[in-house]
Amino acid sequence: MKKLLSTIFALAAFGGATFAVQAQDIKASAAAGEKKAAMCIGCHGIPGYQASFPEIHKVPMISGQGAKYIASALNAYKKGERKHPTMKAIAAPLTDQDIADLAAFYEEQGKKAATAETQTAPAPSEQVAKLIEQSKCNTCHGPNFNTPLDPSYPKLAGQHADYLYVALKAYQTTNNPQVGRSNPIMMGMAGQLTHAQLKELAQYLASLPSELHTVPQPRFR
Repeated sequence: MKKLLSTIFALAAFGGATFAVQAQDIKASAAAGEKKAAMCIGCHGIPGYQASFPEIHKVPMISGQGAKYIASALNAYKKGERKHPTMKAIAAPLTDQDIADLAAFYEEQGKKAATAETQTAPAPSEQVAKLIEQSKCNTCHGPNFNTPLDPSYPKLAGQHADYLYVALKAYQTTNNPQVGRSNPIMMGMAGQLTHAQLKELAQYLASLPSELHTVPQPRFR
């Protein structure tokens, strides 16, 4: 486990260094990102909107995620590290500037949608607590699952349970041209759990106080 944690921290440091180099060349603009988000709001701008691939589930809330995570996810779809036909088609033509602008827009949109309400996080069941400890989820995603170790990791608290379940299963999927995620750390974490355990973990994460939102767009209200 010590070796695994060392790898996690090393990857985080490397990712941060890479982002810093890119940031020197690209200045992200949330205002520009808002103008480029028309291709995104048809799914991510409708509360409760459901996708049907690879199974029926709510599309993830992305307003409130960190810009660095959103950029990382879009690049992963663009490179094929995350396999999803629709997202790959959307990400493929995006330039680095486009990705930076979209990421800045959704981070900023989440801040504007934030409320002052505070909720008490529910305690996990004994089974879920064991799963979190076994998988070391909060090592990367933070003790409250809202403060990731590195900004390139997602916030998980309050995310739709059915989406989290589908995403976790994708890390168990190999040799499928349309479904799967190839992050080696997450593949190792998810690979040791059953589908029932993944669903139980996803349901708990979804119950936590969240900084994530779906911000309705005027044309879809």
